[in-house]
Amino acid sequence: MDPNIAARFNEAHLQAAMRLYDIPAGQIEELDGFESFIYKFLRPDGQFILRIGHSERRSPNLIWGEVDWINYLAAGGASVAKAMLSANGNLVEAVEDGQGGEFLCTAFVHAQGASMTRDRVNDRLCHNYGRLLGRMHALAKTYRVSNPAWQRYAWDSPENNTAEWQMPARENIALEKYRAVLAHLRTLPREADSYGMIHQDAHPGNFFVDDGDNLTLFDFDDCVYGHFIYDIAMVLFYTSIGEPDPADYTGRFMPVFLAGYREENQLDPAWLRELPHFMKLREIDLFAAIHFSSKDGDNPDHPWSARYMKGRRARIEGDVPFIDFDWDSLARYL
Repeated sequence: MDPNIAARFNEAHLQAAMRLYDIPAGQIEELDGFESFIYKFLRPDGQFILRIGHSERRSPNLIWGEVDWINYLAAGGASVAKAMLSANGNLVEAVEDGQGGEFLCTAFVHAQGASMTRDRVNDRLCHNYGRLLGRMHALAKTYRVSNPAWQRYAWDSPENNTAEWQMPARENIALEKYRAVLAHLRTLPREADSYGMIHQDAHPGNFFVDDGDNLTLFDFDDCVYGHFIYDIAMVLFYTSIGEPDPADYTGRFMPVFLAGYREENQLDPAWLRELPHFMKLREIDLFAAIHFSSKDGDNPDHPWSARYMKGRRARIEGDVPFIDFDWDSLARYL
């Protein structure tokens, strides 16, 4: 989280947000949030999630665009955590921060199930993972934002191009590598059958799984207009981290995932060749984000970040593929 935003937030802001959503005292619990303050709360009508972001990071219109997209997906049968109304009947509420900005509050139905752990991964879960993403992309082809002012930006817009300002000046080589892969990806066509609203961050930390291996996706804070293959690349990027042999993992996971995806959406297999480029973009982007959040990217406090950053500079500067794999071999599954 941006340290400047974190420093502005206090108990009074939280209490104001609780009043907006009729959250009883003692029925709220803080959760781990990377870019926003996240809470779980209970009311007589169920369990919900409260997210408190800031206007310096996302404008009210952008958040309205996010919840508009989420509820469109829910109405279309995609298993996502639906946005809910405040006591005032709004999907987005603002709380003044006392310094000229606003904390922006949104609430969502709490997803069914629990976090995915590696020991419970199976083919049915991976298949359902692909189906969910495929369903979302199929719906993206017909989605039109309810209010033009709420339209989200494109994946390569300045608002989403955070590496440009998060990367430390000393990491000039990594920034050059980032700009090179970004330039390549910007040459790709943006056609309705392969481009539309995407989640952009559909990793296992952003969904719950129930006892039947059904997924419910949440945290659409990073949703953008982008290539559908970018969403798929992010799934592979995050699920492969920590695997002892990422290429072997890819060969086992992707056929099952893509078979599920194919049940809901058709995508030209030629797009598979862009997977390594989108993963490299995220690799460098995350490298910059961890530097920015920790102020010391080589020794951050967060254990996951520390593992990710180990040897990362050398891999980026040496143009080492995030996963070395024959991507065309997956074409028959898509």
